[in-house]
Amino acid sequence: MQYNKKFLILMKKRIFKIMTLTKTILILIFSLSFGCNLYAQQQPNVVVFLVDDLRPELGCYGNEIVKSPNIDALAKDGVLFNKAYAQEAICAPSRMSILTGLRPERIGIYSIFTPLRSRHKDMLTMPQFFKNQGYTTVSVGKVYHHTNDDKESWSTHFPKEVNSWVLPRSLKIVDSLKKAGIKSNGPAFEFANVEDEAYKDGRAANDAIETLHKIKDEKFLMFVGLTKPHLPFNAPKKYWDMYNKSQFVVPAKVVPKDMYNLALTNWGELRNYHGIPKEGPLEDNLAKNLIHGYYASISYIDAQIGKVMKTLNELDLRKNTMVVLMSDHGYKIGEYGAWCKHSNFEIDVNVPLIVSRETGYENRVTNAISQAFVENVDLFPTLVEFCGLQKQVLDGNSILPVINNPNLKWEEAAYSLYPRGKRIMGFTCTNGEFRYTEWWNNKENKLLEKELYFCSQDYMKENVNLKNNPIYQKELIKMEKLLDRQFPKDQRSLYPQLDK
Repeated sequence: MQYNKKFLILMKKRIFKIMTLTKTILILIFSLSFGCNLYAQQQPNVVVFLVDDLRPELGCYGNEIVKSPNIDALAKDGVLFNKAYAQEAICAPSRMSILTGLRPERIGIYSIFTPLRSRHKDMLTMPQFFKNQGYTTVSVGKVYHHTNDDKESWSTHFPKEVNSWVLPRSLKIVDSLKKAGIKSNGPAFEFANVEDEAYKDGRAANDAIETLHKIKDEKFLMFVGLTKPHLPFNAPKKYWDMYNKSQFVVPAKVVPKDMYNLALTNWGELRNYHGIPKEGPLEDNLAKNLIHGYYASISYIDAQIGKVMKTLNELDLRKNTMVVLMSDHGYKIGEYGAWCKHSNFEIDVNVPLIVSRETGYENRVTNAISQAFVENVDLFPTLVEFCGLQKQVLDGNSILPVINNPNLKWEEAAYSLYPRGKRIMGFTCTNGEFRYTEWWNNKENKLLEKELYFCSQDYMKENVNLKNNPIYQKELIKMEKLLDRQFPKDQRSLYPQLDK
């Protein structure tokens, strides 16, 4: 009996130790799990509004006509960059550059016809990198130009929608063109009395909002790709009604004097829409309707941005979320008598860029304007540093120091390029005062032409290529040297050409 009593006491002690150890292990597991969740929540989130064809035509950039209250509010809550530039003024290569942190001449794709993954199976992309770091990556709408390009790098992927019209007369035109076998788009603009969701950017905003509710407890990188103000300029009538056509002035229909003959295009993108003449300039009434449509489209996407921002605030996500607004390139709405993008002119490569840090950051800068030269290719390294992730070897530079100190001394120039077929490439740079371009024959490895313009142009009169003006020869030499820093002459014909 005494032996059994000692045995029972010993067993009780062992059971107590086992229970204590089990409890300790459970507490440790819970603590680790809680800590991991807390860490995930503390790591910052990012929302990028990537807008198509948007030039700095916004209230916060000084335009007194356009109605962009939500974007203007974002600018007041962050840093606006006056000298932000795209690396190529066309959708697909520009977006590839943004999403890889590499310049087009490194990627070797310069047209809209070649998806990134068709040529680069293993090239690291921003969503791929962030997904590998445990981030939920979300693509909504038009992010890559080719909607399924690099699709595996997104945790959640809402494909971009095709262009669509809703007015019966527009649908009748589209149907008649299709039946006739005519390869043409529908009307270049329409304004139906419908809700925002009748057009695709309204649906994209809803997809973004619904997804934010689902991933609010995760760390995430979300791109919201808004298609407008890309053609066709289709937007609900209420946004058209914000403007009066008489407000708009048609620029002078004259190309710059002594311009290189291939510097501008015949803007075939617009001419492929119904009702647009195949040759020659647009008459003023049609030009004003198109400008009206461009402005209405800006106000339409501004409203969608406002909805997503409202959700970020309601879900208390802004305290830990950086918000970026940017565009893939600029756009012409009649300047030089031309339309669309596809050039090296200042108006086509200068883009809006607004960055608003998370509200929980104690030293965040707001309502500030930076004159620093920054480029779209800088986004990837900037977000890597912002999120405290391992630095990658990229062409762009992190501009987080400038976001934190907008007056910081930064780069001297910004660089872009644009091809004319595979044989000719235009290399361009700006120093803020001048825009300098060299047109290069890749096959013969020689210079074809030079262009030097003031960055600030009066589009109501003829502008001039200053290359032969003796007054500006010193500036010409300076700009030549500046261009050679990024595009050395002995390297230009060696850049890869991987387009289909």
